[in-house]
Amino acid sequence: MKKQRTSAKVKAKEIAKLLRGEHPDYNYLKSIFRHLRQELEIEVTHQEKKLPKVPTSEELQKYYQAVWKTRNVQDMVIIKTFLYTGVRVSELINIRIEDVDFELCQIRVNSGKGVKERIVPFPGSFKEVLAMHVDQMYQKKASYLFESSWKRKYTTRGIHKLLAKYTEAAGLSKPISPQQLRHFLLSWLKKQGIDDALIQPYSGHSSRQSLEIYSPLSLSEAQSVYESVMPKFPL
Repeated sequence: MKKQRTSAKVKAKEIAKLLRGEHPDYNYLKSIFRHLRQELEIEVTHQEKKLPKVPTSEELQKYYQAVWKTRNVQDMVIIKTFLYTGVRVSELINIRIEDVDFELCQIRVNSGKGVKERIVPFPGSFKEVLAMHVDQMYQKKASYLFESSWKRKYTTRGIHKLLAKYTEAAGLSKPISPQQLRHFLLSWLKKQGIDDALIQPYSGHSSRQSLEIYSPLSLSEAQSVYESVMPKFPL
């Protein structure tokens, strides 16, 4: 019969008694556990990152058609802002009107949690619609780029609820979340061959390696190109 393991919490307390006299710091503990792994012949394992669920172009078009049919301009601008900039929900709800730079086609974003702010671009083709929305917000004496009918900035929950409404209207079986709109933009940029070094500064990822998760999403497109050129292969 296999002996039951001592719980990690209890074992940690036992180890702490042995180490307390050493007055350990982080680097000392890190070194001890590295040697422990070697002594116990335990290999370091890395949990594979799951590919994000990304809507297809067809699903996205069907989704936006549902938005368009309502003729709710603010909702259209919210969703296009997600699609064009890849901002997170916490960043979108904190965008102030003065954060929009129409000359450079850029928006300054900050999640409001002490995270360093960054600049995200938007296409010139979006400038006119966004400017009209901003004019409407000025007339309402709004402070934030997007405010609810209560004249307050949206909450994260409110944005999720807004997007869920259109998922149902579009007749899609699976919901489209703000995060999936962000994934769609980043994976599309990767498919266009844009280097991670150019995407990472405004995507908000801590490193270029974080963007590697989007590479497999281009596999189906790469496969079709591969098949089309292989007949020309010299061997």
